[in-house]
Parts: sequence; C-alpha cells; structure tokens
Amino acid sequence: MAHTPQIKIPATYMRGGTSKGVFFRLQDLPAVAQVPGTARDALLLRVIGSPDPYGKQIDGMGAATSSTSKTVILSKSSKPDHDVDYLFGQVSIDTAFVDWSGNCGNLSAAVGPFAISNGLIDADRIPQNGVATIRIWQANIGKTIIAHVPITNGTVQETGDFELDGVTFPAAEVQLEFLDPADEGEGEGGGAMFPTGKLVDDLEVPSVGTLKVTMINAGIPTIFINAEAIGYTGTELQDAINGDAKALAKFETIRAYGALRMGLIKSLDEAAKRQHTPKVAFVAKPAAYVSSSGKQVAAGDVDLLVRAMSMGKLHHAMMGTAAVAIGTAAAIPGTLVNLAAGGAARTAVRFGHPSGTLRVGAEAAQVNGEWIVKKAIMSRSARVLMEGWVRVPGDTF
Repeated sequence: MAHTPQIKIPATYMRGGTSKGVFFRLQDLPAVAQVPGTARDALLLRVIGSPDPYGKQIDGMGAATSSTSKTVILSKSSKPDHDVDYLFGQVSIDTAFVDWSGNCGNLSAAVGPFAISNGLIDADRIPQNGVATIRIWQANIGKTIIAHVPITNGTVQETGDFELDGVTFPAAEVQLEFLDPADEGEGEGGGAMFPTGKLVDDLEVPSVGTLKVTMINAGIPTIFINAEAIGYTGTELQDAINGDAKALAKFETIRAYGALRMGLIKSLDEAAKRQHTPKVAFVAKPAAYVSSSGKQVAAGDVDLLVRAMSMGKLHHAMMGTAAVAIGTAAAIPGTLVNLAAGGAARTAVRFGHPSGTLRVGAEAAQVNGEWIVKKAIMSRSARVLMEGWVRVPGDTF
C-alpha cells in the first residue's frame, strides 16, 4: 500500500496578546495555497488539526479554544504607504471551516514583530535601538493598523516588564493604533458605524425576548447587551457559561438574529458559516469579582464589566477587536457600553473581563450627524514560541 509522505512548510508559532496562532509568509506556502480557495483552507485546517469531532485538536497546532485555533498569512504590502499585508483565518474546531470575515486584534500585536524578523520590512524602516513603526494593511476588513514594536540591537525586543491580564508572564509592550476602526458593514445604515442608525435598538429574539442592544461596526461587528437583561451580573467566568448548553444556544440565537439585523447575513442559516463575526458581549456597571487567576478586581478598578462570546464560547479574557468595539462604544454617549460606564463623555475606558482588566482609548466625534472614530489605541505584547516548519500529509490539499 502506497503512503503519502508529509511535506513541511516554514512557519512560526506565536503568541499575540491573549491569543496564539501559526504564522506563515505567503511566499512560503505551496503554490496552490498562495491564493484564496479550498486548497488554502484545507491546508490551514490540517495544520491546526480541524475538523476534530473530539474538540481537542490533538493532531494539529490548535489548542481546542477559539483563542488558539488561528492562522495568519503575511506578505510585503501591495498597498501604498503600508509595510505588510496581514490576512487572518479563524479556524473552526469541530467543522471544516475557516472564517475570513474579521480581524484578530490580539494577533495584530505579533504581526509587526514577525514581519521584521522574517524579512518583510525594509531594513531602513528598522532602528538599531528604539521603536519601529510598522504600517499594517489588515486585508480581511480593509483597515490600517499601526504597530509600535520595540527594537534592541537591531532585533525585535520580546522580553520586558509589560503585564497583560490573561497572559502569565511579562513581555515587551507593543502599542497598536487601529485607524478608522469602523467597519464598512452592509446593514440598513449603508456602511455606518451603527448599521441601523441607532445607538440602542430593540432586538426581537424568539425564545429569548426583546432585548435592548447596541450594534456597532468598529474593530469587529459586535452586539452589546445588558448583563441583567439575560440573567447575568457581568462578573461571570468561563465555567459559569461554557458548561451550560442552554446558555450557549441562547447566545448563538442572539448572535444570529443580531447578524441578520446588522445586515451581515441575509438569512439565519448563514450564521453557521460566519462564526467569527459578529461577536456578542454583555456589559454591566462596576462590581467586585475574582478573576480566573485568583486576582481580586475591585469595583473601583474598572469603569464597567464586559464579557464576550467568541466562536460559541465565553472568551477567557477579551478579543482585541472586541476591545476596540468596547472603547469606541464607550466614547459615544448613549450606547449601552457608555451607559454602563456611567454615561459621561470619555476618551478611554478600563473594563473588567474574566482574566482581569484592560484599558483601551478611542476618540469619537459626530460629523454631519454620523459618528466617526479616527483611531482606537491599546497595548498588547507578543512573543515567538517556536519556529521552523509545520508538517502536513502531502495529500491534504
């Protein structure tokens, strides 16, 4: 019996923020996977170890959570005034599906460091010591991200004393600027930040009821709900929700009806093929709780509490793109996020999530009756965990 040998592909396994993923240079992929399509998706699924009916991704690089079932493809930028093109693929754990509909804000922190270390940035853009400013084109959503990457002796500095809740060890700080973070959605608002034109909507969800929601296209399309409206306090950790099948089904129903209302899908059955977006998050006023690491978070430490769902589960911390949505919504008086934070005008917000707290800044303004946000800013960190080659069976694609 003939056996197909494995092939090996240059790759780097990196942590970015509170996520991990497998990073590739476009030029290193097999020729058929250098273009979008079924071959590329099949390759990435096999690399990560999906679809896995056991939900463990044992036979791949994934680690059985939405935060670790991720892939990134980078290349020198084809866009003027940009250094690198960044394409993100969210790999489903139990189905044969790669979602290309959104960005990963956490892994955005690793894009600049990877690009510098792998020859995708012109040498004259990198100081011997200081900070390299890397201009990233986020190809999934057509947006610009500016990464400020620390450089020591001509190479990326990865170690440092910057601490990020949700990450065990300190590292070097990478500041990210998400420019013009409002997505060009296709809802009733014709690409507006608020697709229905309203800061707060009534969303009718069968078997759940009519919920007050803020639906926003910023960072990543997100549906915000008041925690108390769905029976929560905003202090919940993962175990309180992820082991509750009824709760998970309720959140997925809310997400599907919200996606339809936002114009992201045309029929409810499309939601299953758009798992990465939109996100669903619930907010509450400040309250004390104990984070997943055992750290005490006092009510006075935060402006509000936020918990977010990602790929059908409560996220262990906060997605970077959702943090952009939180910061943007918090800056706009009248949204549910802003009201949970006290209702005052603000340019930054610190929110509590299951792993601790996070600060994100955003400046909003009204122009001709429409809300705009020029940029959102937050700090993350990134580190190379392993580099070399990934191997997959040669008949994978």
